[in-house]
Amino acid sequence: MLKCSLCVHDERTAKIDIIDGKPICRECQVYLKHPIEGEKIRKELEELMKDVDRAVVAYSGGKDSVVSLYLAKEVYKVPELEAVMIDHGLMAEEAIENAKRIAEYLRVPFKVLRYDYSDIFREALLNGESPCRRCSKRTMEKLRKYALKNGYRYIITGHELPFGHHPYRLMSGGVIQIRLLSMMTEEERFEILKELPFEFPELPGYTTNCLVLGPALERYWEKHGHSFEHRRIAALVRYGLMSRERAEEELKKPKVPEEQWRVVLEKLGITEDALD
Repeated sequence: MLKCSLCVHDERTAKIDIIDGKPICRECQVYLKHPIEGEKIRKELEELMKDVDRAVVAYSGGKDSVVSLYLAKEVYKVPELEAVMIDHGLMAEEAIENAKRIAEYLRVPFKVLRYDYSDIFREALLNGESPCRRCSKRTMEKLRKYALKNGYRYIITGHELPFGHHPYRLMSGGVIQIRLLSMMTEEERFEILKELPFEFPELPGYTTNCLVLGPALERYWEKHGHSFEHRRIAALVRYGLMSRERAEEELKKPKVPEEQWRVVLEKLGITEDALD
């Protein structure tokens, strides 16, 4: 099976061509023609953050949102911040505790908005598909409405991949989403976490906050033979934000504890027979 020589795509996940004797996926071919300038993006981010006076931080209690809250408060020194968690019904208790503990440590107001995303999660598990895109889209829309209602112009999120060649995007209503970790390496993020009272939950997959992700990854693997995170992680490797070794580890099929499966299925009202 051909594997891209620049990222972690293979023939299961991307079209690969032989160029100058090397296998290179189509996504990497685009990148080679239009490379992302990481330093330029980070400088643009620094300039943008000078104008941010009030912001909502999309705060899941996971490692990336924790780092983004820290940067907003301690590095960019945004005068007024509010850490807002969208609890979709299957947040790990450890993530909620992390969120509370670190918000208190950084002296940032913390609010939890609870919603029922069981329709998204139930459909994904039953069909062996990813729930992440729909979950993220719904969450960002709820945060956008919250920002407009409360007079915030900016929403800060913990994404390390920029919007193309920029660290921000304009949402409807004039709200600006800022990906504060744009082009930040995994090593840089972990160095910040070491300085904070963050405790890593023992959850399968890459997540540090969601109970449904591990089961969804396991189901997707069974159906498709690879991870639905392949494209995102391939981009991290391509941009130099994650090592190939680490990426290969992240892309392995997870083994979800029976107790976690039980909790997830019970909350979603799914029987084990329905998954067969």
